[in-house]
Amino acid sequence: MVAITSEETEIEVLQCSVENTTSLQDSDGDYDQEEEEEEEEEDDEEEIPVTLGFVEQPKNPNSLLPQFFPSKAGGTPAWLDPVDLPSEKSRNCGICGDPLQFLLQVYAPISGKESTFHRTLFVFMCTSMTCLLQDQHQQWKRRPEKQCRSVKVFRCQLPRSNAYYSSEPPKLDKASRSPRVGALLCNWCGTWKGDKVCSGCRNARYCSEAHQKVHWLKGHKKDHQQMNISSQFSESSTSNGKTTSNQVVTRKFLWTEFEISHEDEAEYEYDTEVSENDYSSSLVVPKKKDEAVEAMMGDFEGDDDRRSWTSFQVRVGKAPEQVLRYTQDSKAKPLWPMASGRPSKVDIPKCNYCFGPLCFEMQILPQLLYFLRVKNDVDSLDWATIAVYTCVDSCETSVAYKEEFAWVQLNSQTTTPP
Repeated sequence: MVAITSEETEIEVLQCSVENTTSLQDSDGDYDQEEEEEEEEEDDEEEIPVTLGFVEQPKNPNSLLPQFFPSKAGGTPAWLDPVDLPSEKSRNCGICGDPLQFLLQVYAPISGKESTFHRTLFVFMCTSMTCLLQDQHQQWKRRPEKQCRSVKVFRCQLPRSNAYYSSEPPKLDKASRSPRVGALLCNWCGTWKGDKVCSGCRNARYCSEAHQKVHWLKGHKKDHQQMNISSQFSESSTSNGKTTSNQVVTRKFLWTEFEISHEDEAEYEYDTEVSENDYSSSLVVPKKKDEAVEAMMGDFEGDDDRRSWTSFQVRVGKAPEQVLRYTQDSKAKPLWPMASGRPSKVDIPKCNYCFGPLCFEMQILPQLLYFLRVKNDVDSLDWATIAVYTCVDSCETSVAYKEEFAWVQLNSQTTTPP
């Protein structure tokens, strides 16, 4: 079972999610043309119900706190397990080495299994388009000894009875606070575990030397100067691990924070205008559907990318502002914007922990870039879609945050598969 909080029924959904009654949806070998055609034919056999995710400003900011198990985009993650966060190696971009930035998280419990009573998927990525381009060559490597990725997905799950949250539904009120138990976070990004301490003040903590350096340049150096001046009078301004100026700076470089609400795709009707030439990741413009779409598909005979893009726009045009497509149906497949750059079955690896198969669970659409206010220039992030694959059994191990697999498809104008 999957739950993404809707602002219209915040209390009811939160209660139902804890009771497990709310949901979004109730072989080796070479990749050849024949295999691709078989997969395309399978895509046309049946239409699997999908739940759509939309970003919106939360009516109550407290709803994004960890104990309300939010689905959210931008800002900082609401860690499900607040203590055993991903390791330093896992949290860094495998290409440039910088800490990854939080993109979004989806609360997605699975009913009928105690260990997945609470379950959240977290997506992080490097903000460098250069790294994302190099990431493309990494994801095509089958069973590499070391796969260096700039996009990473983590799965975390907890049973109903756990050390951090009540087994009863939480109450949304002004007095709500995050769990008192939790890892000390980086004073710059507020995202990753701050396991490096400033040698000067012995107070500020960082997840990396990179964030320590940028924080020093952006204000912590001035904090040190002020501390030296006022230390003979009081140390209260720097006690308890707080740095007021840091929080202001942090808000400037993080992506805009939103809550993710959801709707069933079946509630929307096909209603779109399709662009003949626009391969960009701009929003699809709604308009009544007519025979022009079918005629256009015929005009693109022999141009698989154009046909795929047109089909993608028609489907997404049912709800142009969707940023997420989610399903727990094991037969589901991503809605690919491009014919090129799709993975075959053998391109999807096995689970890193139980070595069982991975299955498609959700995909992130390029519309999210617009809402996160990512610049629209040649050096800024851009993608056609990000498809997330997770362990079919949602296996349980001693690792709190298990790394899953993301397949990034870029626009055909940006790159082509190796």
